[in-house]
Amino acid sequence: MPAEVGVSVTHRRYVSYADAHYAGNLTAGAYVLGLFGDVATEVCIVTDGDEGLLASYADIQFRAPVRGGDLVEVTATVSRVGTRSRDLTLEARIVARSNAAKSESAAELLTEPIVATTARATVVVPPAQP
Repeated sequence: MPAEVGVSVTHRRYVSYADAHYAGNLTAGAYVLGLFGDVATEVCIVTDGDEGLLASYADIQFRAPVRGGDLVEVTATVSRVGTRSRDLTLEARIVARSNAAKSESAAELLTEPIVATTARATVVVPPAQP
């Protein structure tokens, strides 16, 4: 698939309680940034056949907490294509959350996903081979 605006890749990840570092089972903000790196890498593989290099993040906004027991969906969408760079729009949404009030292992899909983190990123890929 050639690199073009609108190409999108989505990953889902269960957030382990072992990933929680703070009171209330909160994860560090860096947890989602790691997921953004993974989905950005797949965009580069899909569009350019190379893992590429995540060169920068911009406008990172932590909008809602991510907790152990959450199911997070992370999407990267190509928003600009340059000769060797691609700009990405990134979004992490919580699509399910644990429900300890019901039982220790209960969880429920959310009616509306919670947007937890948004950002923009630039990735760089090697020059196209003739």
